[in-house]
Amino acid sequence: MGETQRETPHPAASSTIVETEALSKRFDSVVAVDEITFTVREGEILALLGPNGAGKTTTVRMLASVLMPSGGRARVAGYDVVRDAREVRRSVGLLTEFPGLYLRMNAWEYLEFFGKLYRIPSRKLAERKEQLLRRFGLWEFRYQRLGEYSKGMRQKLALVRAMLHNPPVLFLDEPTSAMDPQSAKIVREAIANLRRDRHTAIICTHNLYEAESLSDRIAIINHGKIVAIGTLGELKRRFLGPPVQELRLARPFDGIAEIVGRYARVLEAGDKWVQYRAAKPEEINPRLIKALTEMGAEVLSLREIPQTLEEVYLKVVGEEL
Repeated sequence: MGETQRETPHPAASSTIVETEALSKRFDSVVAVDEITFTVREGEILALLGPNGAGKTTTVRMLASVLMPSGGRARVAGYDVVRDAREVRRSVGLLTEFPGLYLRMNAWEYLEFFGKLYRIPSRKLAERKEQLLRRFGLWEFRYQRLGEYSKGMRQKLALVRAMLHNPPVLFLDEPTSAMDPQSAKIVREAIANLRRDRHTAIICTHNLYEAESLSDRIAIINHGKIVAIGTLGELKRRFLGPPVQELRLARPFDGIAEIVGRYARVLEAGDKWVQYRAAKPEEINPRLIKALTEMGAEVLSLREIPQTLEEVYLKVVGEEL
C-alpha cells in the first residue's frame, strides 16, 4: 500500500455501466455461471433472484473483480474486470452475504482503516463516516467494539463500508439478511435513494418484496443461466399472461359466465361473480359492463387481481426444474 496512487483516465461516460457477454465460471467440472449476457444502465437497480447455488454470488464476485472468469468478458464502469481489475475495485462497493469484520476494532477505527485504503482525504473521510453512520443509526455506537454488535448492526456497518468511497456501482448480496424490520427499512430506503445520485446497484436477494419494491428490472438466474430478465410488468405479461379481471354483481344473474365468455376467457364463475382474462381489458371491460347493464344486471365492482413476483418466480423456476 506504500506505492503512489496513479490517476487512471476514466472512460467516456455511457448509459451502460455494467455489461457482460457470455460470462462464465467453472470450478473444476462444475459450471457455476454459464455464459450469461446482460447489461445494467447507469442509475438502475437490478435485482438478481434465484435458488441457492444458482450462480448469483459467483456472478457478483466476477463483476467486482474478486473472482477471475473462466470465459466471456465483463466491463464495469467502463473497465474490464480482468485487465483493469484494480480500477474496477475502486469503482465498486461490495457487500457480501457474510461480511468479515475486524471484531476488536470499533466502527470509527474500522471505517478509518478502509478510508485510508481508498486514499480518501482525512477531512472528507471524517465527514463521510459521520454521514453514513448517522444515516444507518450507528452513530451512537461508533466507539463500541464490533464484537459486541448484533448481526444486523454488523450488516449495516458492512454496507457503510461498501458505500464509504461513494462508488458509482454497488453489488449487494442479501443486504437486509438477519435485520429487524426497522433496520431493514432503513437499508431499503438507502438503496432506493441511490437513484437520486445516479448510482447503480445489483442486489442478490431471496426477499421477493425487496426485489419488487426496490428494483427497476429483475433477472432470474437458475443453474448458472439467466432464464428471465425484464421489468416486473414485462415478466408478468410474459409468464403469467394478461391479468385476471374479477367482476361482481349486486344480485344473482343467470348466465353471467356465458355472457362474459362472449368477450373474454372465463376462468371461474358464480351466480354473482366471474373471473376472466382479456387480452385488451381497457377495450373489453367497458363493452362488457355496457352489455350487462343493458340486460338488467347491476354491476357492483370490477377490479384487476394483482399478479405477484412470487407467481412469476415460481413459474420460471418451476419450468426450469
